[in-house]
Amino acid sequence: MPSRVRTRFAPSPTGYLHIGGARTALFSWLHARHTGGTFVLRVEDTDAERSTEASSEQILEAMQWLGLDWDEGPFYQSERLDVYRSHITRLLDEGAAYWCECTSEELEEKRKIALKEGRKPKYDGTCRDRNLGSGPGRVVRFRMPASGFTSFDDLIKGRITVDNSELDDLILIRSDGMPTYNVSVVIDDATMHITHVIRGDDHVNNTPRQVQLYTAFGFELPQFAHVPMILGSDKTRLSKRHGATSVTAYRDMGYLPEALVNYLVRLSWSHGDQEIFTLPELIEFFDIHDVGKSAAVFNPEKLLWLNHHYIKTGDPDRLADLLEGFILSHGYPLPDRGYRKNLVTDIRERTKTLQDMVEFGDFYFIEKDPPEELKRQFFVPELAGIFHALIQKLETINLEDRSLTETTISELLEEFSVKFKTIAQPMRVALTGKTVSPGIFEMLATLGNERSLHRLTRALDYMEKRA
Repeated sequence: MPSRVRTRFAPSPTGYLHIGGARTALFSWLHARHTGGTFVLRVEDTDAERSTEASSEQILEAMQWLGLDWDEGPFYQSERLDVYRSHITRLLDEGAAYWCECTSEELEEKRKIALKEGRKPKYDGTCRDRNLGSGPGRVVRFRMPASGFTSFDDLIKGRITVDNSELDDLILIRSDGMPTYNVSVVIDDATMHITHVIRGDDHVNNTPRQVQLYTAFGFELPQFAHVPMILGSDKTRLSKRHGATSVTAYRDMGYLPEALVNYLVRLSWSHGDQEIFTLPELIEFFDIHDVGKSAAVFNPEKLLWLNHHYIKTGDPDRLADLLEGFILSHGYPLPDRGYRKNLVTDIRERTKTLQDMVEFGDFYFIEKDPPEELKRQFFVPELAGIFHALIQKLETINLEDRSLTETTISELLEEFSVKFKTIAQPMRVALTGKTVSPGIFEMLATLGNERSLHRLTRALDYMEKRA
């Protein structure tokens, strides 16, 4: 086994990259990066009926979005069938595997009888010593030791031991000629020199069987680390009923990859009391031995809190670029990058996702006519005089100069002997069509003279019509 750490992530392309799979990939990636090792990406696509090219592409896209770059691959199991068959043929030649002709109907009947008699419903070895050859409908089974124990040391769960009598003669090649998961994954991990198999603990039951396969092939055993499951708020396995479960769903809702990475790594792993990590910090601090044994509970509110943090502290230029797709998806005209950067700065304290930014800040992209009830409440005839003067004064200055705008409005308020609150909410409704918004002066600077003065004039017209 090479001395340098080699980890892998091996998703099945039967759907989107699930949050649980993403965390497994992240732990595997971080262990490789922390140790200066190699991270391998392998696509386990031997299930021809369920695997799709679209799913493969989506998984790779999600990995890239998260920033989980791979050093080798992606390797596809469907392109390695000859490798699996040659290794399994060797087991057949050595007597460690055998052909079985038991039909599915016969196996189901055996299963029912075993259950009725209170026995474990495993294969009873009918074909073990019949010396059958290949033939239509036949499968290849592994000759599992009938006695003794299989043990392995898990980096997270500790020593695990299983009585071999609990393990049955698992199928290596199905009747359609395709290798099964347990044998292909062992051959792949061994021939790709994987030193650390980091995966979900739903695979723990497979591992003793795989350990026996490693031994039969003469492969050196890797180190195993089975990470605990992610549960929903009701402590059941995370599923769609708990909300979005795919990485791309969170991307499309306007979450930032660094927020999702930061959140996922904290599910079953910690470093003191620290909650927020940069990627270099994660690489420095992450230790697979520090992953806890207990299942983690997915908390959407905590993820949203983290995303808000990264929205508030992120680079406005980058956020302006990321906003582009969300703006276009709403059918709004795309403003230039400088304008987008300014609106990001205006509203990010009040918004938690990129989607929120576009929905809350819709008035930056389109002119919104306020609801009639707001116009009647705030565009009162008594304000027509001050609004007329306000517009005249603002026409003479550049609204991008916030300091000058504040001074100009302050002078106007002194002239009319009123406080800013007298005109603040009417101005806000005129500019945005709503009663909650960023600061008035920030909006005036970002909207600019043409948009701002047009909207204020429209409000004045309404006031004058009511006079």
